[in-house]
Amino acid sequence: MTAGTAGIGLETALGLAAAGLAVTVIGRDPARGARAVERLNATGPAHPARFLSADLASLDAVRTLAGRIAAEGPLTVLVNNVGAMFARRQDSVDGIEASFAVNHLSPYLLTELLIPSLSTGAPSRIVNVTSASTVLARRAFDAVEPPGGYYGFHWYGRAKLANLAYALQLAGRLDGTGVSVFAADPGGAATDMTDGTLRDPKIVSPGLRLLWSLVRRRFERATSGPASAAARPSIVAATDPSLDGRTGLLIGPQGRPVTPPRAATDPRLVRAVHRLSERLAPLAPR
Repeated sequence: MTAGTAGIGLETALGLAAAGLAVTVIGRDPARGARAVERLNATGPAHPARFLSADLASLDAVRTLAGRIAAEGPLTVLVNNVGAMFARRQDSVDGIEASFAVNHLSPYLLTELLIPSLSTGAPSRIVNVTSASTVLARRAFDAVEPPGGYYGFHWYGRAKLANLAYALQLAGRLDGTGVSVFAADPGGAATDMTDGTLRDPKIVSPGLRLLWSLVRRRFERATSGPASAAARPSIVAATDPSLDGRTGLLIGPQGRPVTPPRAATDPRLVRAVHRLSERLAPLAPR
């Protein structure tokens, strides 16, 4: 699973290990990875955990990671937990706006490259972690950057909306193959991302900035819970036997299927996301 060294990701990894899965956590920082593996293995899992280092902001690094995992044989669960929000606009190493690159293109590319391994390991599951921020997302996907100013919260929501739309579309594409696809909404939790970026008023549009005291309090309430509770939807999506044979569901913060936002199933939006993803993150480097 990606971004599994701390916060919601680590709690999800602990849940996967408790369910008897052999867990591989992926992240950038080897020191954090070592600590995560130590904590996972201290629980006495059925299979030892391991860490793989990869910069998920780099499409080439994602391709290398996918190649390494694919070479090891069948895969039964892929959890795309990676998420990043930026107060100010940044580019990835590929020159792509970083929020879209990390939150959508990275899991999109990793998933596409690992579909053969997941098919071989079927019945298997893909879980994409989404966010309630999708409701305030810009919905233009003709280009990687929509017109207007950069507001980190809205652009994060836009990237997560793209990834949610992709997950639901992929579920239909893989229906009948034995590979189930789910999205998981963690609700919110106190993590490095929420404790830092969400304190900066520049992440929201000028209209919301005028109401910053109210907006900030809402952010604080929404992210006050423990990461262990926020991990529950991902763990349910990845392991719950009641979901066997099902696909295309969004698992909400209470661990039950909920209705996805209408935008995520809009055929025009889905097609636009698909075209943009294929263009920006080809399966083989150009």
